[in-house]
This record gives sequence, C-alpha cells and structure tokens, in this order.
Amino acid sequence: MSWPPTEGVRFAVLGPLRVWRGSEVVSGGSQMERALLTALLLREGRVATADELVDALWGQERPRRGRTAVGTYVSRIRKALGPGLLVRESGRYALNVGQGALDLGVAQDLAAESERARAVDDLPRARALIGSALDLWDGESLAGVPGPFAEAQRVRLEEWRLQLVEAQVDMDLDLGNHAEVVSQLTALTAAHPLRERLCELLMLALYRSGRRAEALAVYADVRRLLADELGVDPRAGLKELQRLILQADGSLLHALQPSLETGPTEPPRPSQLPATVSDFTGRASIVRELTDVLSAVESRVLALSALGGMGGAGKTTLAVHVAHTVRLQFPDGQLYVDLAGTGPQAAEPNAVLGAFLRSLGLADSSIPDSLEERAALYRATLEGRRVLVLLDNARNAAQVRPLLPGTGGCAALITSRNRMVDLEGARLVDLDVMSPEEGLQLFTKIVGEERVAGERRAALDVIAACGFLPLAIRIAASRLAARRTWTVSTLTVRLADERRRLDELQAGDLAVKATFELGYGQLEPFQARAFRLLGLADGPDISLAAAAAVLDLPVEATEDLLESLVDTSLLESVAPGRYRYHDLVRLYARACAERDEQPPMEKEMAMSRLLDFYLATAARVYTIERPGNQLVDHLEPTAHNGLIFRDRQGALDWLYSEGWCLLACARQSSAGTLLRRAVDLMWVTRDLSESGAFSKQFESTAVALCDTAEALGDLRATGRAALVFAEAQSLLGRFDAVEQQADRVLMAAEASGDTQVMHRLANLRGTVALYQNRNEDAAAHFEYALDAFRLDGDRPGEASVLCNLSRVRLALGDTSRALSLAEESVAIYDSLGMSVRGANARYALGLVLTRVGRHSEARNMLNEARSIFQDGRQRLWEGQTYFRLAEVDLADQRPRESAAHAEQALALLTDVGGEWRRANVLTVLGRALNALGQTDRARICWQDALSIFDELNSVESQELQDLLADTATSSSRNAM
Repeated sequence: MSWPPTEGVRFAVLGPLRVWRGSEVVSGGSQMERALLTALLLREGRVATADELVDALWGQERPRRGRTAVGTYVSRIRKALGPGLLVRESGRYALNVGQGALDLGVAQDLAAESERARAVDDLPRARALIGSALDLWDGESLAGVPGPFAEAQRVRLEEWRLQLVEAQVDMDLDLGNHAEVVSQLTALTAAHPLRERLCELLMLALYRSGRRAEALAVYADVRRLLADELGVDPRAGLKELQRLILQADGSLLHALQPSLETGPTEPPRPSQLPATVSDFTGRASIVRELTDVLSAVESRVLALSALGGMGGAGKTTLAVHVAHTVRLQFPDGQLYVDLAGTGPQAAEPNAVLGAFLRSLGLADSSIPDSLEERAALYRATLEGRRVLVLLDNARNAAQVRPLLPGTGGCAALITSRNRMVDLEGARLVDLDVMSPEEGLQLFTKIVGEERVAGERRAALDVIAACGFLPLAIRIAASRLAARRTWTVSTLTVRLADERRRLDELQAGDLAVKATFELGYGQLEPFQARAFRLLGLADGPDISLAAAAAVLDLPVEATEDLLESLVDTSLLESVAPGRYRYHDLVRLYARACAERDEQPPMEKEMAMSRLLDFYLATAARVYTIERPGNQLVDHLEPTAHNGLIFRDRQGALDWLYSEGWCLLACARQSSAGTLLRRAVDLMWVTRDLSESGAFSKQFESTAVALCDTAEALGDLRATGRAALVFAEAQSLLGRFDAVEQQADRVLMAAEASGDTQVMHRLANLRGTVALYQNRNEDAAAHFEYALDAFRLDGDRPGEASVLCNLSRVRLALGDTSRALSLAEESVAIYDSLGMSVRGANARYALGLVLTRVGRHSEARNMLNEARSIFQDGRQRLWEGQTYFRLAEVDLADQRPRESAAHAEQALALLTDVGGEWRRANVLTVLGRALNALGQTDRARICWQDALSIFDELNSVESQELQDLLADTATSSSRNAM
C-alpha cells in the first residue's frame, strides 16, 4: 500500500495539515479554515451539523456569529478543493474523501494488516507494515491547527502513534534486535518517563543485551519517579519483569513473558542437515540402534550418541542418513556443523555457538562474547524445543561439550575419529569398515549392475584394495562410472600396483589418501598441476581470479580447469566463482606438491603469484579509497597488475569478501622474498582492522609477521610490520602497547631508511599522546609528521596531520586555530575527492564546532562523516561518530537525543575499538541519563566505565570518581 497517491485530492493530518491536488499543493486557508477542514476530515465521511462544527472550532467560547463564520469557511474550502468534495445539504456538511486519500486512513489500514500478519506468525511482515504506518507521520499530528477538536485529536493520534511504536519495538525484540532498540527506547523513555510499557521494553532489551544491572536500574528510576510524581507503585507487569531479571530467568532470553502483554511468536525452525545419499548401503544394525536411541527420546531425557571410527569409514554418511530417518521426531529443527576435527584448525565452539544461535532466531547484537555465556544462552534457547543437533567430525569431547543441548526432548548425534569415552552419558557406537557384501552393494549401485555382473571377482578385488572403506569405494566406483571405456579389471590392475597406492592404504587416515591417490592418478597433467598448486593457499576458499594468478593462466581457462576438478570430486564449488578443498583433500594436495612438483621452486612461485595478485589488487582498493595517497608508490613491486574495479562499491565488496583469504596469505608468506610483500599487503588492508570484522585476525597476523621479520633480520619488513601492529593496538585502545612498540618501529625504520614508516609513526604517536592528554608531546609528533609529509608532497598525509593538530589545539583551548586547521584539512581532502579519510576531517571539524557552541553545524558535519563511514564499512569510526553526536546533543541540552546516540555508539563498538572507547561512551551515556533523571542507570554506566579506566590506568578515572561522588547523595534505593 503506497501513499500518497499521484492523482486526485489527498489530505495529510499526521503532521501539519496538508492538501494536494495531483502534484499541486493546495492552500489549507486561514487557521480557522484549517480547523474546520480538520473537523470534517476526521469525521471520516460522516455529516456534521453547523453547531457541531462551531463546537469543534471554539468549544465553550463560541462567538455569536459562529454559524455564519462556519458557512463562510465552508464556501472558501469548497472553492479551494474543487467541486464534489465538500457537500452541503440542509445545514449539514460532509467531506467525501476517496479511498487511500487520507494518510490517517492508510495508516489504520496498515496497522490492521499488521495485526493480521502477526496473528499468523508472519512477524517480519507485521513489523514492516507497522514501520510503513509510522513512516506516514511527519512531525506532530495537526501541528498548528487551532481549536478544541484539533487539540483532542492531536492527543488521540499521539497516543495511537506511541502504541504503534510499542508494537514495533515489541516485534523487534521478538525478532532478536535487542541491542538495536536500546537507543530508541532510551530516547522514548526519556520523552515519556511515566509510560511503564516503554520502561518494560527497555528493561527487557537491556537484559537481553547483557546489561542486567542497567535493566534493574531502569526499574529503580521509574519506581522512584512514579512515587514522586503520582504517589503510586509500578504496575504488576513491571514488577514481575524486575523479579524475573533478578532471578536471571532463562525464559527472558528467547520469548516475551505473558505479563508483558505480547502475543506468541513461533521461533525459527532450522533445517541444516546435508542431503542424504540416494545409494546409502548396509549398516542396518547400526542404523537401527541409533534410530531407536534417538526416536525414544522423551521430554525429560537428552539423547546423546557418539559415532566413532577411522577416517573414511562413512561416519558422516551414516549419521546424516540416520538424522534424516528421525527428523520428523524433532519438529523444532535440525542443526548441523562440521567441526573440522581432523584438520589443523578445528572449529572453535564459540564460533559454532554463534552460528547456532543465529539459526535459532537470535540477532548478532544479542549474542554474548564469552563461550560460557553463549553456551548458557544456547541451552536456554533450546528449552522446551525438540531439536536434533548433528556435530560432525569432532576432535574431542572438550570441543563438543559446550555444543550439547541441556534440555530434555533434544538429541545430539556426534561423529569423530576418536572414541569419546570421556563424554558423559553418551551412547558410544564404533563404526568399522564395510563387510565385503556391503562394499559390493555400494560399488554396484554406483557403477551399475550391468558392468559389475560379469566381473564380480574383479569388483571384490577393487573393494579389498580400498580397504573396505566406504569413502574409498565410493570414489573408486565414481571414477569408473565416469570412464565408460574402462572395465572393472582395468581399475583392479591400477589398484593392485602398489606403486600407485600409498603403503598405508589399510590403516587409518591413509586409507582416505589412497582413495585420493586414485582420483589424482586419473587427472591429466595440467589438472594435476592445478590440484597441487591450488592446495598450497591457506585461505578458507579461493576465488576464480586468485586461482588464475596461482596457476598463471587466463581466467577463462582457469574456470574450465577448476570445473573439471569439481567433476572429479577433488574440488568443491561453494558459490559461483569460488572454490574450496575439503580439509583432507587439501592436505593430500600439499603432499602431492611436495612429492611431485617440478621444479621445486614452482611452489614458492605459485604463492608469490598469489601474493602479487592480492597486493596489487588491494593497492588498487587503497587508491580508490584514498585518492592521492602516496603510500602505494612505496610498496614492494608486483608482477601482477591486480583487478580493475568499475566503482568504489565493487572495490569494497572485493576487499571484504576476500578479507580472510588476504590475511591468510599474508600470514603464510613470511619466508624469503615473500615477507616484504606480505607486510605491505597488511599495510594496504588496514581497513579490514578498522571495520571490526577482521580485527582479531588482523592483529594476530601482524604479530606473526613482526616476529618473523625480526627473526630474519629484515629491518624494512620489521619496521613496517611493527607499525601495522602498533596501529592495530591503537584501534583497540591499547595506547601503552603502542608506545612500547614505537621504539622497535623507529629503530628498524631509521636503520633501513624507510621514511614512510617514520612519517606515519610520528602521526600515530601524536594520536596516542593526544588520547593520553599529553598535548605538548602530541603537538611535537604532529609537527614533525606535517613537515615530513609536506616535504614528500603527500597531500593526504598532510591533511591527516592537520586533522590531528586541530584536535591538539582544541585540547589546549585555542579554538580559533583548531577551527582553521580542521577546515584546511577538509578542503584538502575534498580537493582530492577523498571519501573515508575525508570523513575523518569532517569528524575533527565537528569536534571544534561542538566546542565553540555551533551545535547545529557540528551535528550536520558529524552526520556527513557518519554517513561516509557507514558507506565505507568503517564500523569503528561510525561508532565513534555516534559518540561525538551524543556529546553535541549533551552540550546542546538535548539529553534524550544524546542517550540515543550513545546507545547507537555502544552497539557499533562491540568487539571493535577496545574497552577504552567503550568506557568513553558509557561516560557520556551516564551524563545524558543523569540529565534525564535516570540516576541509578547513570551510576551503573559510570561504574562500568570507571572499572575499565582503572584497569587501563587511564587519566579519565578521576572524572568518573567525581561524577559518582556528585551523585552519591541522591536517592538510589535498590529495587525490592
């Protein structure tokens, strides 16, 4: 349903009274004429007498000639609207408004449709419809329209709008958007502090966001306010919610309580099981045993079975088959994960729990960080549900335990190469190799009865050569099925030749390698080379363009080659243009590279080509994001030109989609001639760290390259790697660590003559000194950096330092100089066509404008910066800008808006920016809440901030102590 329509006469009352005829704006007339038009519009077509209209316009103070005035107003309105709309008959009046021509009517229809959608559990649609209704408001309803009728309608429409907002937030909470609505609810409760329903929603949102103390503080604040203002206690629903929060009731984490007056919302039902194989064979007794255990689960019992066995025994195939057999016994869903227990990097339970919780309907913002908290939330979310969890390829019991449901009615099925004798309560099932009969059945189903019937003995020999391992049999049979000119005996001869098989064919993992050897032996030489070399890269997958670089082939030829490997089942196509090895196949490919690649240097050359591709392409992205930046002129040269992007969006898409692969390549490229390019790759992908999505991986990779460079005695690489690491520490708020690293950077840079490092180190050290209130030190560092960048002709570098100098002058009270420096920085960036870095200049200018009291200009400047940061996916700086907007609002005596912006900053700075920045935001949030009279919640924020500052030994601790002392005498009674 769209509004406004493009034809006819239409009216708006959800905001100032407005009238249109087609695209033409029609004047509503005088104030009294607008009041009369309002009275007719909101009667929704019903007739009104002249006396009723007089009452609507003047109430008890009606003039003597009121009826005459009404007639005059009617005539003017009829003339303005045109014929047929305002009808007069026998002293009665009516306004004929067409369907969809009044915004209020459209909003009512949307709200009713939303209720119907919610009644059938279509929560996303219901929420969207409410949002569309609220979007029709354009400020205060009937703004400026006089008269008692308009005033009464204004109150009614505002109350209805608030009810819609409450319904919308209610649905947001049901959808798991807890952290996102805290900001909105903070502003709403500040505007309507006695509206208990809003307070309930805020308490629940805070609790689900892991902010229990603040949730209880909200109750204390509203309880005190109700007593002071109205002399009453909170209503029952609010008291019950406080009790549940005090008890940490798990039900609050996944469903609204009936006392909160919400309707039921059906949780998502994940269906993640891989497809079962159509030719599943044998294992009848084990299938029956597992099916009986899982199907017999009762509401009070957790069924737990662990399926163990050697690699290639068919554990996953069997487990998936059994899971599909019993899936109807688990109507609330099935979860699946490959725990990668056989690989070098097993899946972390913390990450798996995050994926599971998202699949069960929780938003990222409501998922806690620690393993213990995630496990507890996971168990609480499964409470009362019947869900089957398939944990495939587990390494050990310790990896599995946090992933087990804690509730009756659920079941877990685990596969592992290790017998999990230390997994309490598990039904252990050992899976051995197939019997000859079962192996022959599987082989025949794949190859075909006709081809096997005349060569039964040869087929049994093939099965025996495969060690009766299901995976080996399946791959061997598939290869034969794809080679119509081969006989079964041909395959038997190839397997009988021990030179074509690994000696370890009959034992453990080596049986799987023997099967891979068979598939590898069928490859043409150019396929085998690709198989070996592509397995060298550490990334989780590889793009078509990156693979072309590794193989030194055109993209089209590479795609044909990779698709042929997909056909052999040695490579997986995970998405168009992206390919992946199974972990075991990757290990086998690398073993083949060690054994077969000639000349041996080809392996290093392949990795060099991949590194060149990533570095050259990342440098192009860096240039697009930072026009005029000269850093790219000082990078190690590459033989690859890199990809060319049509626009900035495409460049950013590439950077963030390849983030893990880029960092993995940098980490493994630490030998010989690759090291310097690996370090430079980190330098030009710093946006990955600032985005927050890759912060931890970026930091650990920087540390590894630092250590390698120092061990190899490469001073140039050491200086650059140490600087990248120091910058990562700065983003996390670890300023003492930056200073400790600075000497290491400077010594290496001076010894190698790397001026780029020295310039940027000075800028970084100045930033740290600024954050630590060492303003004179900061100024000295910045002046050095400014001279260096100007001497080098580096305009972006110069603009960056001017930003920072502006902040120093601001800290020293020289607002005039601070303003001119910030404006000069903005001008330089704008002249270069800068995007994200230009936003940093606007950010700095916004700080100065805030200090000099030009709040409206500051707000506009910071909003410009925030929009640019958001488009550039710079989550850290977007969050920081919301923090600065909160400061502007606070200085402008707008505490409600300040609290909302601070909450948005907190949501964005989760897991990025470090605890120091979070403490700064909590300080401002506390100030805003205190100004709103929410003293208890304010003190909770300040106490959290003080704990952080104390741990970091930051100078801000004294400010927090003073704030807490100032409010210590105010009433902060504990909630009963």
